[in-house]
Amino acid sequence: MGTRGREIVGMDVEELLQLLNAAFASEWFAYYQYWLGAKVIKGPMKDAVAAELNLHATEELNHAVLLANRIVQLGGTPVTNPRDWYDLSPCAYDAPEDPYVAVLLAQNIAGEQCAITTYKNLMDATKDKDMVTYNIALTILEQEVEHEEDLQSLQEDLELMVGRGLGKTR
Repeated sequence: MGTRGREIVGMDVEELLQLLNAAFASEWFAYYQYWLGAKVIKGPMKDAVAAELNLHATEELNHAVLLANRIVQLGGTPVTNPRDWYDLSPCAYDAPEDPYVAVLLAQNIAGEQCAITTYKNLMDATKDKDMVTYNIALTILEQEVEHEEDLQSLQEDLELMVGRGLGKTR
């Protein structure tokens, strides 16, 4: 990392690296949860929901890239062992064991809500202390809020469809 780039961080860099690695671990969980869910999904509207899950998976992977780049800029190392993700991530990984579309939507909405909290907390921790990380967190937060909205819209559509007997129930 550049010396001046590290000097302008107005907080403990090791603490910041821990926060960034926690978010990094969460992004890998989110990526895999979306990616796998899109492969196993079953039920009404599965094609539309799978398309959204695939899009979100790509965006979560991009978030992991942004975070890894920032971790390296700060002289740290992104989490190297996926086993450590469970200990570091503030968000749970919900395996898509029940592939029904409504279950997957609910799991992913919960994941997005956790991500929103994670990035709000990262922004609070870095505000007026590390504008580079703050801006990265803001960029990611904007997408996480959009993801939650997208998924909730699909959930509402599904509920309307199933409620009117237009979709197959489980």
